[in-house]
Amino acid sequence: MHYEFIIGFLAQGFFSARILVQWIMSERARKVLSPSVFWILSITGSYLLCLYGVLRQDFAIVLGQFISYYVYLWNLKAKGIWSTAPLWLRILLIATPMIAICVAATHADAFFQGFFHNKDVPMWLLLFGSAGQIIFTLRFVYQYWYSARRGESELPPFFWILSLVGSLSIVTYGIIRHDPVLIVGQSFGLVAYIRNLMIGSRAKRVKRPT
Repeated sequence: MHYEFIIGFLAQGFFSARILVQWIMSERARKVLSPSVFWILSITGSYLLCLYGVLRQDFAIVLGQFISYYVYLWNLKAKGIWSTAPLWLRILLIATPMIAICVAATHADAFFQGFFHNKDVPMWLLLFGSAGQIIFTLRFVYQYWYSARRGESELPPFFWILSLVGSLSIVTYGIIRHDPVLIVGQSFGLVAYIRNLMIGSRAKRVKRPT
């Protein structure tokens, strides 16, 4: 197995773990939770998957992670975890995407050729994969907007709807791309997304006055 697949599967392992832990905790609480560990596993998985996307020269993967990366950091701050992290770690997490952008800018021609003229990813497939990643990642933009208005980190119902639509698109992209990391990683979450919608719906019915 190529080393980039090891990094990719490790990243998806963190993403799968976040969903599993969040799902179990929500089942026990009988309501949809946004636990701190969810966001710790998210930023770890995002860091690794972005590296995987660079190694695979897959713009769709890198784009998806860049959009959600700082939303993860905001949620860590909202949970009170960010301030407890070592200073070197906070600097590393904040600076890494900026450094990556600077590196790409200084090697713009190679970056453009590698990502947009990849013989394994025709333009129509790149656009389809990017659209799926954007939908999947916009769930965190929505989650940030929703949570910021309420002053606390939450995972609202529409977050899970966007998760379903985006995940199905990425699985399809992964099948066409013959990418086992995307197929395995995204397939795992589908059941959890549906279950969170069911838990949230049940919790609303319980709160509803008779």
